[in-house]
Amino acid sequence: MKQKILVAGGTGYIGSHTTVELQNAGYDVIIIDNLSNSNIEVLDGIEHITGIRPKFIELDLKDKEATRKALASQPGIKGIILFAASKAVGESVQKPLLYYRNNITTLINLLELMPEFGIEGIVFSSSCTVYGQPDPENLPVTENAPIKPATSPYGNTKQINEEIIRDTIHAGAPFKSVILRYFNPIGAHPTAEIGELPNGVPQNLIPYLTQTAIGIRKELSVFGDDYNTPDGSCIRDYINIVDLAKAHVTAIDRLLGGKSAKDIEIFNLGTGCGVSVLELINTFEQATGVKVPHKIVARREGDIEQVWANPERANKVLGWKAQETLADTLASAWKWQLKLRERGIM
Repeated sequence: MKQKILVAGGTGYIGSHTTVELQNAGYDVIIIDNLSNSNIEVLDGIEHITGIRPKFIELDLKDKEATRKALASQPGIKGIILFAASKAVGESVQKPLLYYRNNITTLINLLELMPEFGIEGIVFSSSCTVYGQPDPENLPVTENAPIKPATSPYGNTKQINEEIIRDTIHAGAPFKSVILRYFNPIGAHPTAEIGELPNGVPQNLIPYLTQTAIGIRKELSVFGDDYNTPDGSCIRDYINIVDLAKAHVTAIDRLLGGKSAKDIEIFNLGTGCGVSVLELINTFEQATGVKVPHKIVARREGDIEQVWANPERANKVLGWKAQETLADTLASAWKWQLKLRERGIM
């Protein structure tokens, strides 16, 4: 059995897929989640895939004393992967204080408690939003691209949290960190046992798209067709969720295996290919044979025009590479939506 890993926010979309990959790699996983944007049934899906039900503790990581008790109840945790955060750009513009309280307090509590429990490393779930809208000469984006003013409170919490980790380690904290800047995770596990299932109306593109395709939503809104892109819609780098999850296993291996070159390392996780929203809809329709009713609406505050990754550093240094095609990834998202309908969930 490999080391014990705490996955904070492990019943969420990325956390659940990462838990599967960690367990497949032999790690002993403990999940802490407050279930504010996820569902306890996710544990069943993880168990169906891996044959192992991860330990689960329901609590809010903003509560430092409750977090301390939880860590004390699980001695021997060697590493933390921090997913627990509010994550919707649009909502963050409307509810900035919610985002600052959730995303920043959680990190500070964990960083303060890590030395107390001998936890050696933390993998932080960051985002390409830290780059803001990159200048044309910085596309595709490398880790050396300038950090620009965030276009949303969500993006700003990622920038601030990266700075908090950097300053804490610089001050001599007895642990290391790998910061993973994701581009746009989409899709579902190929078994359709787990996938993206936000509570309420989805804030992210793909669950809204699949819910529209199956008839739950009337139509999908495309926010703007007048951007300076080939078809006028925003361009993103869409990465398969299982590919992304595997990168976290590689990062934990690196942290706990003494392979880190420095106390803090940063990697972009993406495919290296920019895809517009309209191209994405078209690819989904081709991959599934299902039409997606959609309309063009006004631009949405906080959205970036275009951003996609240069993933060479993750490819070379981490030894990780995105594998799945966009069509297969979108097909997996549709398979998951059909499974939810079959189960009477949605």
